[in-house]
Parts: sequence; structure tokens; C-alpha cells
Amino acid sequence: MSNKNKYPHTAFYGIGIMHGTKPVNIGTLWRSAYIFGASFIFTVDKKYKKQSADVIITPSRIPLYHYRDFADLKSHLPHGAPLVGIELTDNAVYLNEFDHPRRAVYLLGSETNGLSDKVLADCHHVVKLPGNFSLNVAVAGAILMHDRITKIPHVLPQRVEV
Repeated sequence: MSNKNKYPHTAFYGIGIMHGTKPVNIGTLWRSAYIFGASFIFTVDKKYKKQSADVIITPSRIPLYHYRDFADLKSHLPHGAPLVGIELTDNAVYLNEFDHPRRAVYLLGSETNGLSDKVLADCHHVVKLPGNFSLNVAVAGAILMHDRITKIPHVLPQRVEV
């Protein structure tokens, strides 16, 4: 039996935000990450605080990691998972043309500053969403994750009635 058949669910992804400034956006991004089947979430340079917009309390359901800075994130990337920066730049690949890696870590920038040129240079891929204006970070993350799950099959969390 091949490894492909033994381990059919080897795809995973994580999504996080660097220098997030608006708690409601962070909470909404986390809730979307759980709903769209992310394996983990993370923050860079900001500690997570319980967000009222995260009504399902995502960190109680999937791992949440904190990284001091970009170097800390980069040194702790999962093996075989490229870093994908999401930014509206001229040299980025449009999302509809992007082939998502089976394993990936997606990094979104803050609502005000996005990702720096230095961070973008260290990303394995840089992807942009359509349009000429920056979207709300939680909306951008949700569009990205929806694109991923339509291109790479995922097992999504099921609603459990208590």
C-alpha cells in the first residue's frame, strides 16, 4: 500500500495575522479559519485576547500560536509548509491563478500597513486578491480560505448539537 493511500489527509494549513490592530477583525478571521478547516491560527507580534467576534472560541478548538516577530514565525514554520504572504503588490500572483500548496502557512498583514517588503521577500509565494483596493483583513482571509477549500478538498468541522 502506498503512503498516498495510507495517509489520505496530509494537506493542512494555518492562517495568521502580523501586527493585527482591530480585535473584531482578528476574532472574525479566527472564526472563519475554524469554519473553513484551518489546522491552526497564529499571531505575530500581538498576543491573542478573547474576541467577541469569535463566538465559537476558535483557540479552544484548534491550536493558536504566538510569535514574537517575523523571524520567530519563520524559524517555526512546519516542515514542508511554504509561507504564503497575502498582499496587494504588482509582482503577486492573483488568487484565482494560484495553486495552493497541500501544506501552507498563510500570512496576512495588519489592516493599516499590510506586509513589509522585507517580509514579502522572505515569503515562498505572494498572492493578491482581485481589485485595486485593500480589503478588510478578515474578509481577505475568508476569501483566501474559501479559494483553498474549493481547490484542495478538506474535511470541514461539523456542527455538534449539545
